[in-house]
Amino acid sequence: MEWRQSWRPWLRLFVMAAAAVVITQEGCVCGGDVTYDGRSLIIKGERRILFSGSIHYPRSTPEMWGSLIGKAKEGGLDVIQTYVFWNLHEPQPGQYNFSGRYDLVKFMKEIQAQGLYACLRIGPFIESEWTYGGFPFWLHDVPDIVYRSDNEPFKFYMQNFTTKIVNMMKSEGLYASQGGPIILSQIENEYQNIEAAFHEKGPAYVRWAAKMAVELQTGVPWVMCKQTDAPDPVINTCNGMRCGQTFGGPNSPNKPSLWTENWTSFYQVYGGEPYIRSAEDIAFHVALFIARNGSYVNYYMYHGGTNFGRTSSSYVITSYYDQAPLDEYGLLRQPKWGHLKALHAAIKSCSTTLLQGMPTNFSLGQLQEAYVFREETEGRCVAFLINNDERNNATVQFQNASHELMPKSISILPDCEKVIFNTATVNTNYTKRIIRTTEIFDSMDRWQGYTDVIPNYENTSLHSDTLLEHMNVTKDVSDYLWYTLRFQHNISCAEPVLVAESKGHATHAFVNNIYIGNAHGSHDTKQFIMQSPVVLSNEINNISLLGVMVGLPDSGAFLERRFSGLTRVEIQCSKNEFYNFTNYAWGYQVGLFGEKLQIYREENIQMVEWSKANTSLNQPLTWYKTFFDAPIGNDPVALNLSSMGKGEAWINGQSIGRYWVSFLTSKRKPSQIMYHVPRSFFKTSENLLVLLEEAGGNPLHISLNTISLSTLPKHIHYYHLLQ
Repeated sequence: MEWRQSWRPWLRLFVMAAAAVVITQEGCVCGGDVTYDGRSLIIKGERRILFSGSIHYPRSTPEMWGSLIGKAKEGGLDVIQTYVFWNLHEPQPGQYNFSGRYDLVKFMKEIQAQGLYACLRIGPFIESEWTYGGFPFWLHDVPDIVYRSDNEPFKFYMQNFTTKIVNMMKSEGLYASQGGPIILSQIENEYQNIEAAFHEKGPAYVRWAAKMAVELQTGVPWVMCKQTDAPDPVINTCNGMRCGQTFGGPNSPNKPSLWTENWTSFYQVYGGEPYIRSAEDIAFHVALFIARNGSYVNYYMYHGGTNFGRTSSSYVITSYYDQAPLDEYGLLRQPKWGHLKALHAAIKSCSTTLLQGMPTNFSLGQLQEAYVFREETEGRCVAFLINNDERNNATVQFQNASHELMPKSISILPDCEKVIFNTATVNTNYTKRIIRTTEIFDSMDRWQGYTDVIPNYENTSLHSDTLLEHMNVTKDVSDYLWYTLRFQHNISCAEPVLVAESKGHATHAFVNNIYIGNAHGSHDTKQFIMQSPVVLSNEINNISLLGVMVGLPDSGAFLERRFSGLTRVEIQCSKNEFYNFTNYAWGYQVGLFGEKLQIYREENIQMVEWSKANTSLNQPLTWYKTFFDAPIGNDPVALNLSSMGKGEAWINGQSIGRYWVSFLTSKRKPSQIMYHVPRSFFKTSENLLVLLEEAGGNPLHISLNTISLSTLPKHIHYYHLLQ
């Protein structure tokens, strides 16, 4: 057989530091206790292969953090990785919030208490299917600002926030250089996807961001993901599902190969089906990455959690990465969790040889190959035997022994003789969710309703002679923007049709306070048209159009210039005859009346007049409320909202997120019907449930449920388990 050396001269031991550095020995530039060379991160003087998992603190609750981190540790993880969410922490310039679910320091200390490391992805642009990519919307109103560019106003605020977070971590002693858990920090996020759009200001911004971060002197390395031009000493890393195949490698032989996002599933949008990625596929690509000299793998997500409130980006559902190793409720997603745990154990059992041995790669057949690591002085050897054939088994000869390889699989031999793990062999039992209904809200007497106010032009205080951009008016304080106009009926039209074109997400139309219909777009359709027949009065006519955003965009160049909302409104009489109101006297109102009064809070529910709910009327823009007792026990809890349409739900004043059950997938099913209610949201009794229903829905079929798991026989196939 023909042996050949690995492609990367990783044995060079020149270590690049991530902060202000001092040469302490020949070939090693150290900054605190965490450094790196061309093979791996070096912690306390030792090379490490590290497995990491993304758990985002605001997508769960402080009461859940300990359990989630503990299960991650039990699953063989070494590191917890999280973004930092700028819009949560600085909702207004200079006004900070680090309380409750936003308590970043508490989250870091919980990681430390359980003996794990942390990777802090400050960004502060994060994307993450988070509204506006994590930016606070007030940035939009900063004069002359251009996001993520060599632009002084943007750089000023970005540096302010980044420095705020770094100093907060330092003050609590949370960097590894201080004895804390943070071993890595990230600046920016997948910037190379849009860098070319900014021409010469793109690379200049990358250089500035890297320099700014390094000069903060955290004592630990900085990374930039998907950024091949990351300046030294910042490490460029890979994101994706198959980084063992797609990653071009670090941009310097002195940097290690790190995988910051291994997508365990994918985010889901309204109207979209869940993406199911098997445990076998994830394990194959992790093993391949390690075999090709990778040393850090982060699962994105390890626990996805919940997009509470209005935090999800455009069209993204409330549940986030439910197919991760820990599901939305924090329960083990088997066999994914267990199979990866076994993989981690197998790799760690031979990590010394992987990190110190000489790597070679050679062919075992047309679609088969081996990666071998040898420590000649110690006589130790590790092998990865790979079958890239996705359909057929393969028999290969390795070291005078025959090995049967399953299709698309990698066998790990920690002594180059005995297989201790195969990525396609799952020895973990499958689990299935058990949903137990504890209460059905089926009594009409329990529900009260309130129909929100439909404003007309004379009720509005903001006026313009054209259609205004939605986000610039609402400033992200509400999903809703009313567009109102009035006109004298002088249209000679036998069968008038109201036409409203929008770059928003949904539109509801009222003519003379009568609901005439709605329309919506989709994640992949950026513009839509609503056409509804109307009956016009012979006198004054009032048109009230409710524009709706289901999350703000989270990615793309020049995000600050993005346009959303209505772009054209007209009354159409025939194909060639229409009356255009686009440039007309419009009145605007931000949000709904019930929103403004916060009638989802118990202290405010008496601010409007509630009446016995009449679900038979199918009245749009209706608020519903009822009271209930918390389910007994400790199992996670979810509301089944399958009978509702579109809106938002609150428990005791806390939003459990948007729902859009009426938006069906291609299989004619809702994308999400179960909505997580964390146990910490409950009181023992008299819990207030409030729903805002935009266009129909029947609350009499809502149910409260507990979620648990049942272990199934091993012959049950993974793809049968879509719950």
